[in-house]
Amino acid sequence: MIRVDALDLPGIRHVFLTREGGVSDGIFASLNCSLGSGDDVGKVEENRRRALAMLGSAMVPLVTCYQVHGAAVAQVTQPWVHADRPRADAMVTRLAGVALGILTADCAPVLIADPAAKIVAAAHAGWRGALSGVLAATVAAMQKEGAMPARMHAAIGPCIGRSSYEVGPEFPAPFLAESPDNAAFFDPAPRRDHFLFDLGGYVRGKLESLGIGRIAVAGGDTAAEPRRFFSCRRSYLAGEKQFGHMLSLICLAA
Repeated sequence: MIRVDALDLPGIRHVFLTREGGVSDGIFASLNCSLGSGDDVGKVEENRRRALAMLGSAMVPLVTCYQVHGAAVAQVTQPWVHADRPRADAMVTRLAGVALGILTADCAPVLIADPAAKIVAAAHAGWRGALSGVLAATVAAMQKEGAMPARMHAAIGPCIGRSSYEVGPEFPAPFLAESPDNAAFFDPAPRRDHFLFDLGGYVRGKLESLGIGRIAVAGGDTAAEPRRFFSCRRSYLAGEKQFGHMLSLICLAA
């Protein structure tokens, strides 16, 4: 598990989980926390229990979303059951004693807190969601609850690294249309007319543009570190049709 100093704040608990420390086996070994991955449901539920224990909040309810690579944000005013989870890619709450969970396997998990306002958020930022504004929407939802960007602490969890993220010739266009400065997040790839994309750098740039007071990066390349992380890209290249997901958690202490 990974914690960052930026979110080591009074009354706030957080953790970025790796794939280590669970009970799943095979391609899901071992801390797969996705109930929709095709893994044994009982093992995933035990993995989620262990994840909450690693957060230090074993008895609190966990809420996750049906993530769709969009920009919708769910306001958490009470816990929901998994079957009723909303279609969204971020959650915001001022409710203590509920863990917000984001599932990833190459996309960037982003955890945000305003300790003064006692508001926390968790966002799933793949390239589609980041480009379509999920982080701006998350910060705006926090502001509606009384948070201020300058007081916010944000952490970007492990995601696919630039050297592992080859994209096609059509990929840079929407980013460059957004801003010519986004060219900084692309390098030439070994294959002609292909590029290497810095997802983590792009996500950080988005947070900086929103005026977030403190930003930290957990580090790690999910596609290049098979012992530590699940990776959609790595599994796809290996011909595997299924793969596990890591869980990233944030919670206001009750």
